[in-house]
Amino acid sequence: DLKKEGWDDPVLVSGTDGVGTKLMLAFETGRHDTVGIDLVAMCANDVLAQGAEPLFFLDYFATGKLETGIAEAVIAGIAEGCKQAGCALIGGETAEMPGMYPAGHYELAGFDVGAVERTSIIPRMTDMMAGDVLIGIASSGPHSNGYSLIRKVVERAGLSYEDAAPFSNAQSLGEALLTPTRLYSDAALPLIKSGRAKGLAHITGGGLTENTPRMCPDHLAPRIDRDAWIPPAVFDWLQDVGKIETHEMHRTFNMGIGMVFAV
Repeated sequence: DLKKEGWDDPVLVSGTDGVGTKLMLAFETGRHDTVGIDLVAMCANDVLAQGAEPLFFLDYFATGKLETGIAEAVIAGIAEGCKQAGCALIGGETAEMPGMYPAGHYELAGFDVGAVERTSIIPRMTDMMAGDVLIGIASSGPHSNGYSLIRKVVERAGLSYEDAAPFSNAQSLGEALLTPTRLYSDAALPLIKSGRAKGLAHITGGGLTENTPRMCPDHLAPRIDRDAWIPPAVFDWLQDVGKIETHEMHRTFNMGIGMVFAV
């Protein structure tokens, strides 16, 4: 009951997504406690991009044969993601489909519903003007995009996911690459509710190159200074080992910026 919760003239906003081939790392490492956070983040961060506060989340977990330990770890991650997003996990569907998936494999999808006051919907394209400032908020790594390419780079490097991460002394390669997607509710909602954010871009597939312009009106284009921040070491390693051109890196990965505000 949105009225009972204090909303005046709310508009509902929804987002749906999955985790993509990052799931393959969970299967190969046997670590399943982080992909649920990724699942919530990919949906909730998209809802934030419209100025909406995430309200509730539902998940879909499908597997050939239910393995309790794996399912518990995945759902625990989803619950943690919802906690970080500030939304409720109100239900979901667990489907057991023999023959559909190899042993230990599963598919994961979900959707999030949020609300925003009609007067607070962003982007406010009519308010944007030349000279407005773009503020990048740090990512926690590759988040949940580009993992088909990442897996090929790991293969080219001849490494296993149990090996030490070449770009992180304290973690195995698998642990480092399974770092969950950052949730941005705490960073975004105060700026949105104060009216200071004119636009917000969630940097997912397509990177800064393709996601940032979406929040801008047709007569404006974002100008991004690539020297304004230092990308995390994982991206330097991926580019060096994978022999990936810089423009392709920026089109595939977030390069250390997971969300951009226009203010």
